[in-house]
Amino acid sequence: MIRVKAPTVSVIIPTLQEENYIAKTLANMRKVSASLEVIVVDGGSRDKTVEIARHFTKKVYTLRKRRISVGRNYGAKHANGHILIFVDADVILSSDFLEKVQKTFEDATVVGATCNIMPSPNQSRLDAMVFFYFYNTLIRIFTKIKPHSRGEFFAARKNAFMRVKGFDENMPCLEDHDLANRLSKLGRFVFIRNLTVYESLRRFQKLGFWRVVGTWLMDYVFFTLRRKPVSRVWQPVR
Repeated sequence: MIRVKAPTVSVIIPTLQEENYIAKTLANMRKVSASLEVIVVDGGSRDKTVEIARHFTKKVYTLRKRRISVGRNYGAKHANGHILIFVDADVILSSDFLEKVQKTFEDATVVGATCNIMPSPNQSRLDAMVFFYFYNTLIRIFTKIKPHSRGEFFAARKNAFMRVKGFDENMPCLEDHDLANRLSKLGRFVFIRNLTVYESLRRFQKLGFWRVVGTWLMDYVFFTLRRKPVSRVWQPVR
Protein backbone atom coordinates (compact mmCIF):
# COMPACT_ATOMS: atom_id res chain seq x y z
CA MET A 1 0.00 0.00 0.00
CA ILE A 2 1.34 3.40 -1.01
CA ARG A 3 0.79 5.97 1.74
CA VAL A 4 0.58 9.72 1.26
CA LYS A 5 0.37 12.62 3.71
CA ALA A 6 -3.02 13.02 5.45
CA PRO A 7 -5.20 14.74 2.81
CA THR A 8 -7.31 17.85 3.41
CA VAL A 9 -11.07 17.36 3.45
CA SER A 10 -14.04 19.40 2.21
CA VAL A 11 -17.63 18.57 3.14
CA ILE A 12 -20.33 19.43 0.59
CA ILE A 13 -24.02 19.64 1.54
CA PRO A 14 -26.77 20.22 -1.04
CA THR A 15 -29.86 21.81 0.51
CA LEU A 16 -33.49 22.64 -0.23
CA GLN A 17 -35.90 23.77 2.48
CA GLU A 18 -33.70 22.41 5.28
CA GLU A 19 -34.24 24.99 8.04
CA ASN A 20 -35.31 22.25 10.48
CA TYR A 21 -32.09 20.26 10.10
CA ILE A 22 -29.22 22.34 8.76
CA ALA A 23 -28.26 24.12 12.00
CA LYS A 24 -27.84 20.84 13.88
CA THR A 25 -25.84 19.33 11.03
CA LEU A 26 -23.49 22.31 10.67
CA ALA A 27 -23.05 22.73 14.43
CA ASN A 28 -22.04 19.08 14.58
CA MET A 29 -19.42 19.60 11.84
CA ARG A 30 -17.97 22.63 13.61
CA LYS A 31 -17.67 20.49 16.74
CA VAL A 32 -15.93 17.71 14.78
CA SER A 33 -13.36 20.17 13.41
CA ALA A 34 -13.41 23.96 13.47
CA SER A 35 -11.02 24.06 10.50
CA LEU A 36 -13.09 21.71 8.31
CA GLU A 37 -14.10 23.33 5.01
CA VAL A 38 -17.88 23.11 4.77
CA ILE A 39 -19.69 24.06 1.56
CA VAL A 40 -23.47 24.47 1.35
CA VAL A 41 -25.11 24.59 -2.09
CA ASP A 42 -28.78 25.56 -1.96
CA GLY A 43 -31.27 24.80 -4.69
CA GLY A 44 -33.56 27.78 -4.10
CA SER A 45 -34.94 27.43 -0.58
CA ARG A 46 -37.73 29.80 0.41
CA ASP A 47 -37.28 29.20 4.13
CA LYS A 48 -34.34 30.20 6.36
CA THR A 49 -31.91 27.49 5.17
CA VAL A 50 -29.43 29.88 3.53
CA GLU A 51 -29.62 32.40 6.36
CA ILE A 52 -28.90 29.71 8.95
CA ALA A 53 -26.08 28.16 6.91
CA ARG A 54 -24.28 31.50 6.66
CA HIS A 55 -23.96 31.58 10.44
CA PHE A 56 -21.71 28.51 10.20
CA THR A 57 -19.78 28.82 6.93
CA LYS A 58 -18.80 31.52 4.44
CA LYS A 59 -19.09 29.10 1.55
CA VAL A 60 -22.82 29.14 0.87
CA TYR A 61 -23.94 29.15 -2.76
CA THR A 62 -27.41 29.41 -4.27
CA LEU A 63 -28.44 27.88 -7.59
CA ARG A 64 -31.57 28.14 -9.70
CA LYS A 65 -31.41 24.56 -10.94
CA ARG A 66 -32.83 22.01 -8.50
CA ARG A 67 -31.21 18.61 -8.56
CA ILE A 68 -29.00 17.11 -5.90
CA SER A 69 -26.29 16.08 -8.36
CA VAL A 70 -26.06 19.64 -9.68
CA GLY A 71 -25.51 20.99 -6.18
CA ARG A 72 -22.91 18.37 -5.36
CA ASN A 73 -20.94 18.97 -8.56
CA TYR A 74 -21.06 22.73 -8.06
CA GLY A 75 -19.79 22.38 -4.52
CA ALA A 76 -16.97 20.11 -5.67
CA LYS A 77 -15.72 22.74 -8.12
CA HIS A 78 -15.46 25.27 -5.28
CA ALA A 79 -13.80 22.91 -2.80
CA ASN A 80 -10.17 23.25 -1.76
CA GLY A 81 -9.86 19.82 -0.15
CA HIS A 82 -8.09 16.85 -1.70
CA ILE A 83 -10.94 14.66 -0.45
CA LEU A 84 -14.59 15.52 -1.08
CA ILE A 85 -17.23 14.31 1.37
CA PHE A 86 -20.84 14.54 0.25
CA VAL A 87 -23.50 14.31 2.96
CA ASP A 88 -27.16 15.21 3.24
CA ALA A 89 -28.46 18.08 5.35
CA ASP A 90 -29.82 15.74 8.04
CA VAL A 91 -26.64 13.70 8.59
CA ILE A 92 -24.67 13.75 11.85
CA LEU A 93 -20.97 12.83 11.80
CA SER A 94 -19.11 11.00 14.55
CA SER A 95 -16.37 12.81 16.46
CA ASP A 96 -13.65 10.63 14.87
CA PHE A 97 -14.99 11.05 11.32
CA LEU A 98 -12.18 13.27 10.02
CA GLU A 99 -9.39 11.10 11.40
CA LYS A 100 -10.82 7.92 9.91
CA VAL A 101 -11.48 9.47 6.49
CA GLN A 102 -7.98 10.90 6.28
CA LYS A 103 -6.43 7.59 7.32
CA THR A 104 -8.43 5.76 4.63
CA PHE A 105 -7.24 8.11 1.89
CA GLU A 106 -3.62 7.97 2.97
CA ASP A 107 -3.67 4.87 0.79
CA ALA A 108 -3.00 6.41 -2.64
CA THR A 109 -4.86 3.57 -4.40
CA VAL A 110 -8.18 4.56 -2.77
CA VAL A 111 -10.32 6.86 -4.94
CA GLY A 112 -13.65 6.62 -3.13
CA ALA A 113 -15.34 5.37 0.02
CA THR A 114 -18.56 4.98 1.94
CA CYS A 115 -19.31 3.78 5.47
CA ASN A 116 -22.02 2.53 7.83
CA ILE A 117 -25.16 4.66 7.79
CA MET A 118 -27.56 4.26 10.71
CA PRO A 119 -30.70 6.02 11.99
CA SER A 120 -30.25 8.89 14.43
CA PRO A 121 -30.16 7.46 17.97
CA ASN A 122 -33.26 9.45 19.00
CA GLN A 123 -35.22 7.89 16.12
CA SER A 124 -34.24 4.28 16.66
CA ARG A 125 -36.91 1.68 15.91
CA LEU A 126 -36.42 -2.06 15.61
CA ASP A 127 -37.41 -2.51 11.95
CA ALA A 128 -35.18 0.39 10.86
CA MET A 129 -32.21 -0.79 12.93
CA VAL A 130 -32.47 -4.31 11.47
CA PHE A 131 -32.85 -3.02 7.93
CA PHE A 132 -29.97 -0.55 8.15
CA TYR A 133 -27.68 -3.16 9.68
CA PHE A 134 -28.56 -5.59 6.89
CA TYR A 135 -28.20 -2.93 4.19
CA ASN A 136 -24.81 -1.79 5.48
CA THR A 137 -23.65 -5.41 5.46
CA LEU A 138 -24.79 -5.86 1.85
CA ILE A 139 -23.04 -2.68 0.70
CA ARG A 140 -19.85 -3.73 2.48
CA ILE A 141 -19.91 -7.13 0.76
CA PHE A 142 -20.89 -5.78 -2.67
CA THR A 143 -18.21 -3.09 -2.52
CA LYS A 144 -15.62 -5.81 -2.98
CA ILE A 145 -17.30 -6.86 -6.24
CA LYS A 146 -19.27 -3.92 -7.62
CA PRO A 147 -19.18 -0.73 -5.53
CA HIS A 148 -22.36 0.83 -4.21
CA SER A 149 -22.84 3.86 -2.02
CA ARG A 150 -25.71 5.84 -0.56
CA GLY A 151 -25.58 9.61 -0.90
CA GLU A 152 -25.86 10.18 2.85
CA PHE A 153 -22.09 9.67 2.96
CA PHE A 154 -19.97 9.55 -0.17
CA ALA A 155 -16.23 10.26 -0.16
CA ALA A 156 -14.11 10.76 -3.26
CA ARG A 157 -10.59 11.85 -4.09
CA LYS A 158 -11.08 15.17 -5.87
CA ASN A 159 -8.78 14.54 -8.83
CA ALA A 160 -10.53 11.22 -9.53
CA PHE A 161 -13.96 12.82 -9.07
CA MET A 162 -13.13 15.50 -11.63
CA ARG A 163 -11.63 12.96 -14.00
CA VAL A 164 -14.92 11.01 -14.20
CA LYS A 165 -16.88 14.30 -14.36
CA GLY A 166 -18.60 13.88 -11.03
CA PHE A 167 -22.22 12.91 -10.49
CA ASP A 168 -24.43 12.32 -13.51
CA GLU A 169 -26.78 15.31 -13.40
CA ASN A 170 -29.34 13.57 -15.60
CA MET A 171 -30.03 10.80 -13.08
CA PRO A 172 -32.97 11.40 -10.69
CA CYS A 173 -31.64 8.79 -8.23
CA LEU A 174 -28.88 6.18 -7.83
CA GLU A 175 -26.39 8.80 -9.00
CA ASP A 176 -24.26 7.82 -5.99
CA HIS A 177 -24.21 4.16 -7.03
CA ASP A 178 -23.38 5.15 -10.61
CA LEU A 179 -20.47 7.35 -9.50
CA ALA A 180 -19.07 4.64 -7.22
CA ASN A 181 -18.95 2.29 -10.20
CA ARG A 182 -17.21 4.83 -12.43
CA LEU A 183 -14.68 5.77 -9.77
CA SER A 184 -13.82 2.13 -9.17
CA LYS A 185 -12.37 1.97 -12.68
CA LEU A 186 -9.65 4.39 -11.58
CA GLY A 187 -8.77 2.77 -8.26
CA ARG A 188 -10.22 1.22 -5.13
CA PHE A 189 -13.67 2.14 -3.78
CA VAL A 190 -13.76 0.98 -0.17
CA PHE A 191 -16.12 0.59 2.77
CA ILE A 192 -14.84 2.20 6.00
CA ARG A 193 -15.99 -0.47 8.43
CA ASN A 194 -15.14 1.38 11.65
CA LEU A 195 -16.95 4.59 10.69
CA THR A 196 -20.67 5.29 11.18
CA VAL A 197 -22.72 8.38 10.34
CA TYR A 198 -26.34 8.97 11.35
CA GLU A 199 -29.33 10.15 9.32
CA SER A 200 -32.88 11.10 10.23
CA LEU A 201 -35.73 8.75 9.35
CA ARG A 202 -37.91 11.51 7.89
CA ARG A 203 -38.40 9.76 4.53
CA PHE A 204 -39.39 6.51 6.22
CA GLN A 205 -41.69 8.31 8.64
CA LYS A 206 -43.52 10.31 5.97
CA LEU A 207 -43.74 7.78 3.13
CA GLY A 208 -43.78 4.53 5.08
CA PHE A 209 -40.92 2.16 5.77
CA TRP A 210 -41.70 -0.58 3.26
CA ARG A 211 -42.69 1.85 0.52
CA VAL A 212 -39.25 3.47 0.70
CA VAL A 213 -37.46 0.12 0.77
CA GLY A 214 -39.56 -1.15 -2.15
CA THR A 215 -38.76 1.94 -4.23
CA TRP A 216 -35.03 1.58 -3.53
CA LEU A 217 -35.11 -2.09 -4.52
CA MET A 218 -37.06 -1.52 -7.73
CA ASP A 219 -34.80 1.34 -8.84
CA TYR A 220 -31.69 -0.71 -8.10
CA VAL A 221 -32.92 -3.74 -10.05
CA PHE A 222 -33.86 -1.67 -13.09
CA PHE A 223 -30.60 0.29 -12.95
CA THR A 224 -28.62 -2.95 -12.81
CA LEU A 225 -30.52 -4.44 -15.75
CA ARG A 226 -30.87 -1.45 -18.04
CA ARG A 227 -28.70 1.30 -16.50
CA LYS A 228 -31.78 3.40 -15.79
CA PRO A 229 -33.88 3.54 -12.59
CA VAL A 230 -37.66 3.41 -12.61
CA SER A 231 -38.09 6.68 -10.71
CA ARG A 232 -38.12 9.74 -12.94
CA VAL A 233 -37.86 12.19 -10.06
CA TRP A 234 -36.69 11.91 -6.46
CA GLN A 235 -39.20 13.77 -4.36
CA PRO A 236 -37.72 15.77 -1.45
CA VAL A 237 -39.22 14.97 1.95
CA ARG A 238 -39.37 17.81 4.45
